[in-house]
Amino acid sequence: MRRGWIVVGLVVAALTLPGVSFSQQASSGGTTVADAKGYQPPKPVLEYMARFYVDLVAPVWEFGKTSDLGNRRIIPITGGKFEGPMINGKILNNGADWQVVTKDGLAIIDTRYLLQADDGSLIYLQTKGFRYGPPEVLAKVGKGEAVDPKLYSFRMTMNFETASKKYEFLNRAIGVGYAMRLGNAVVYDAYLLK
Repeated sequence: MRRGWIVVGLVVAALTLPGVSFSQQASSGGTTVADAKGYQPPKPVLEYMARFYVDLVAPVWEFGKTSDLGNRRIIPITGGKFEGPMINGKILNNGADWQVVTKDGLAIIDTRYLLQADDGSLIYLQTKGFRYGPPEVLAKVGKGEAVDPKLYSFRMTMNFETASKKYEFLNRAIGVGYAMRLGNAVVYDAYLLK
């Protein structure tokens, strides 16, 4: 009990110290501690990394509704490749998209899989993102039909992990992917956020 009164006393003392006026700052719209001091945050720049071709030829594991969020399904990632100015190699048969689809058709993407660069370096990749669009378009995508990717949105963020000295910069990188679903495959262009 005594400790509680001490804490209250310290808070009251802090609020009444000369030069400290929390209520005045709040009501006058004064500056915050995070005053920009005339600086501007950097503008985003994207650097093209590679095009990814992700094979999804194994059967999908449909769990059904596992939470109020929606239906869980696991889509095995069975292979593929990536080619570009920054990195080239293959996608190993080791990973999956641990996806949830909401009742309005939003697919919440959560993949984890393994890349092997041309020099043998192993790179763990995790993506998170969303695929959504008009119900009739998503129905065609779901049936594996070829659909113009401009008719729906499929975007993701990318995080990497590797022990490779050559690709260690990826451990500190954030990537973004602009994707399309084509039958038993996903194709996306990956960019690093500089």
